Amino acid sequence: MTTASTPPVLPGSTHVGTVQLNARDLPGLTRFYADLLGLNVTWPNPTQAVLSAHGTPLLHLHAAPDLPAPAPTRPGLYHTAFLLPTRADLGRWLAHAARLGHRIGSGDHLVSEAFYLSDPEGNGIEVYADRPRDTWTWKDGQVQMATNAVDAQGVLQAAGIDPATLDGAAPFSAPAGTTIGHIHLKVGSAAQAARWYRDTLGLDVVADMGSAAFLSWGGYHHHIGLNEWHSAGQPTPAAPAAGLRDFTLLALDLEPLRAHLDGRPDVQSGPDSLSVTDPWGNRLSVQQG
Repeated sequence: MTTASTPPVLPGSTHVGTVQLNARDLPGLTRFYADLLGLNVTWPNPTQAVLSAHGTPLLHLHAAPDLPAPAPTRPGLYHTAFLLPTRADLGRWLAHAARLGHRIGSGDHLVSEAFYLSDPEGNGIEVYADRPRDTWTWKDGQVQMATNAVDAQGVLQAAGIDPATLDGAAPFSAPAGTTIGHIHLKVGSAAQAARWYRDTLGLDVVADMGSAAFLSWGGYHHHIGLNEWHSAGQPTPAAPAAGLRDFTLLALDLEPLRAHLDGRPDVQSGPDSLSVTDPWGNRLSVQQG
């Protein structure tokens, strides 16, 4: 898999906008995300809920009570990654999640500190904060990442919270600047998926780990993660299921991408958006905004 920079068919500021999920229990899943992340909820209609942070929509949930739960091997969502502005914000969230009684995993990825859990319907969640970009290490176009133990005590102390007692913790509300930093997908082949996303959207492959690949615009550590850890060799699912419905990418200028994809029969084009589905049925739209 080549890791050379690709032609810039999207601006370097392109990033993930919203993630849309099919929810078997819409009210329950809505309450879960609102409580976990301190998000505001609006209801466009009784079958949809939008969860936002300070007016920025992050999750769009759709009622799908008749859909089956996705099998663990099904291509689709591995996790939605919520990026908090600072390490102190991450500490405040960690204390909040601990007080809610959630079982949480973690990983120090050198470029970021992250915590992991799943929602009640099995959709993966990451909550993380980046380290300053000038501390990231790059070599031959690859960003150096790892999965080490997180200094959870240090994360809590950054928020002024006592790790032993959680004294100093307060009710958590998503701070201004909370975004979806990246989306991580399950695919049948990480190498094939990396080529597809690189060739379709002009992403750079910034970390190639064989069974997983990480891609980004503008020198970020990754906007899209791809792995085959549970889904190696799986084809496009034959029928819909709960879980990932689609996701949105936001770009300042769509015209270079529109020209790049001109003539492809798998692309749906609108005045301010382009939609396409990857080889494993993961649908995405690129919107101008």
